[in-house]
Amino acid sequence: MKKIILSALMFVSMAANASNDIVYVADDYNLTLWGTSNYTGKVKSLPTGTPLTIIAEHPTSNGLIKVKTIDGTEGFVKTKYIKNEAPEHDRDDIAAKNIAALQGQIGKLEGELKAAKEVITPGTTLEQSLATERDKLSRELNELKRISGSAVQLKNERDELQERFVTVERDLQQVKLENQALLDTANQDWFLYGGILALVGVLLGFILPKLSWKRSRGGWDTY
Repeated sequence: MKKIILSALMFVSMAANASNDIVYVADDYNLTLWGTSNYTGKVKSLPTGTPLTIIAEHPTSNGLIKVKTIDGTEGFVKTKYIKNEAPEHDRDDIAAKNIAALQGQIGKLEGELKAAKEVITPGTTLEQSLATERDKLSRELNELKRISGSAVQLKNERDELQERFVTVERDLQQVKLENQALLDTANQDWFLYGGILALVGVLLGFILPKLSWKRSRGGWDTY
């Protein structure tokens, strides 16, 4: 599309300048079109009567002026070898060539315009290709969304399992602490029971001999 617009602008520019800034290569001389303003970079030779469009307003200090050929090629030519009117004997031939060149430009623009229209015309191969590419991208996008959704789900499940693991670990530690407390309590109870039993044993050790002595003495008193 950009190429079509540029071509159209070039064509319009050529048409607008046709009546004011057109000059011609002088009689019996093949004029050199230079690429620079210092006689370097030869572009091509311009035969007698070649129409040229002047681009620069004034020639350079060395007598060159910037021009453009009908096919859009730009360069510099010697001003003394150009004139404002086409050579008399070649005027009809030059006009025919100019018409043919313009017709070629028009045909080229028409072809590019047709190609541009086909881009936006429903049912064309390009449109079908773009539609296929669009559908492919849509499927890939949906697949990415699905994968992303699965990843989010897996992350949520992992976080849930991790939270459950932390809870179970905390409960396990609590159970261990309670078991340790019970074990300590049981040890204390056994220590207490042992102390009581030891005390009872000591008391019995004092009491039983006295009871035995009293019984023995009582028996002697009876006789």
